[in-house]
Amino acid sequence: MKPKYMIHSVSNEQVGNYGWGIVLCLLLLFVVSMATLYVACLHDLRPISVSKTLLMQGVWYVLGASVAAIVMRLSETQLTRWAPLGYFCGLALLVLVLFFYSRAYFVQTGAKSWFAFGPVTFQPAEVMKPVFILMMARLLVKDHHNGPHLSSADDWHLLGVMVLYTLPVIVMLKLINDFGTTMVFMAMFVGFLIISQCRPKFLWRLGLIGGTIGALLLWAATSNRGQQLLSYVGFQPYQFARINAWLNPSGDQANQSYQLWQSIKAIGSGGVWGSGVHHLVYVPVRESDMIFSVVGEVTGFIGGLGLLMIFMYLFYLIIRSALVSKRLFYVYVATGVVSMLLFHTFENIGMTIGLLPLTGIPLPFISQGGSALIGNFIGIGLVLSTQYPDVRSIFATPGKFR
Repeated sequence: MKPKYMIHSVSNEQVGNYGWGIVLCLLLLFVVSMATLYVACLHDLRPISVSKTLLMQGVWYVLGASVAAIVMRLSETQLTRWAPLGYFCGLALLVLVLFFYSRAYFVQTGAKSWFAFGPVTFQPAEVMKPVFILMMARLLVKDHHNGPHLSSADDWHLLGVMVLYTLPVIVMLKLINDFGTTMVFMAMFVGFLIISQCRPKFLWRLGLIGGTIGALLLWAATSNRGQQLLSYVGFQPYQFARINAWLNPSGDQANQSYQLWQSIKAIGSGGVWGSGVHHLVYVPVRESDMIFSVVGEVTGFIGGLGLLMIFMYLFYLIIRSALVSKRLFYVYVATGVVSMLLFHTFENIGMTIGLLPLTGIPLPFISQGGSALIGNFIGIGLVLSTQYPDVRSIFATPGKFR
């Protein structure tokens, strides 16, 4: 009888080819990042050093690639063994940043998310993302090893364990006021839940419940009585303002809607082929959160579509490289990495064109910022570690989708 999770055997050479494809995508994204940051800083109204910005981005890329090169050589046994330690160390960093946060960034953003070491800042939540992926992958492989789910009790038990390890992260992110990163962790949680052993009927019911709650929250955030109720559970006035700006981007162009409206004008002015680099529409924070507005304005619809194609091909390669490895652990890892990068990409581009509310989420491998780059590269390193499988897997037997 054919094993349930058997897949076609693939040579190590084929697995390596997917790895080289991922490297090629990262090189293309590096070129796009440097070119876009150059244009963004060159025409910024603030006194920004173009050479310093590009130098720091290049340094972060080198550091990120170096970390990925180290992570990719760790075996499955090592990754699963160290996942709990990394998880609790990540939580400890989130606790520490609550007290030793950068005061300057807190004044600018209202979030206690960054450590500051002189001119260098570090956001521990970005490193927590790949550690969380490892922890969830470890839990789900153990659950698979225990056998298929046959009742709702099994589904609820797995959901409870996943929530147990997710809730502390969400609570800490709430305390440091980092709503954007909270959404990323929720997206990863949903991705893991979908690919877990939970039965489809159970997932459909959770989806209906989640959709109903989301619709009620959106309704409450747009009504005076609802905003009063949400304020009691920690929602901030600026979050309501962002939702209102999203629903009516032209309603308050001088204040809350200004950034979004400027981004829409910039992308619209790019047309099909782009408007060039000479006269850019000013968009606040376009070197970071709003960097896709530069891509859309300078290269137009064609350039934006090309960038999306690079991202989609990267996501395909990540999933495919895990599938051909025939190891369930790496499939779960790839699910977490793709969920993280896909949500970042969808949310960042969506908010620049008015499709989604504004949040402080950077575009992966493109936006300025070191912590996010390091976290993304760690995720890529975890995916590339499929090329160094450990046959002494502690959770599965040879010949199965492990």
